[in-house]
Amino acid sequence: MNIEIIAFLAIIQGVTEFLPVSSSGHLALAPVLADFKDQGVLLDVALHGGTLIAVMAYFQKELGLMLYGLIDISRGRKTPASSLSLSIIWATLPIIIIGGALVVSGWVDLLRQAHVIAYASIGFAIPLYIADRFATTRTVETLGGRNALMIGVAQIFALIPGASRSGVTMTMGRFIGLSRTEAARFSMLMAMPVIAMFTLVSLLELAQSGQDGLMIDALIGASIAGSFALMTIHGFLWLTARLSYTPFVIYRIGLGISILLFI
Repeated sequence: MNIEIIAFLAIIQGVTEFLPVSSSGHLALAPVLADFKDQGVLLDVALHGGTLIAVMAYFQKELGLMLYGLIDISRGRKTPASSLSLSIIWATLPIIIIGGALVVSGWVDLLRQAHVIAYASIGFAIPLYIADRFATTRTVETLGGRNALMIGVAQIFALIPGASRSGVTMTMGRFIGLSRTEAARFSMLMAMPVIAMFTLVSLLELAQSGQDGLMIDALIGASIAGSFALMTIHGFLWLTARLSYTPFVIYRIGLGISILLFI
């Protein structure tokens, strides 16, 4: 694949994965709007792998805490580490159980259409704007299992292209009282198991398909996506401490309208 296209897709993935604007929607639109062939499974895996490495590197302290938490859970000890791990577990269960069934059924593939992305981009921007007005009372460390599960249930809507995994989880996080920064932080921590599972499933599909080659393209894409993701994570958390989510709401509505006008 052309290096310019690889870089283009990698930048889109790196920048949009952790913002409330839908990376899947942008990636689905890219081949249509820029008129090039679908990037294929290998590059998709590489791009997601790059963003996974980026979020793990940025939150290495929290990642270590979560791993220690799993040990504490196995020993029946209640610690801050085990509480964080349990929150991530509760938040991940709905997408594994319900999301997995929807993906296997093929229902999700039917939604990968431009008009669906447009309406989802606009429709899910509205609750994000409303939720962003809620008061702050909780932190990630005091979230609790029930609230984590609620955010996990909201994550199921991310299967709709254009809804945005980051967007729906931040929306629910704000509804239950997390600050903008804490909602973004928990959404990014939740992303680790979700992206890891997507990458694993895609690798298995790739192995079964018998495809090979293009490894240099994949490594280039992963490097670019990871670099941009790392910068985006840092910049977004800095912005959430100073600004509301409103600029992203405006962008989503503008994007949705632009897509509808285009089609």
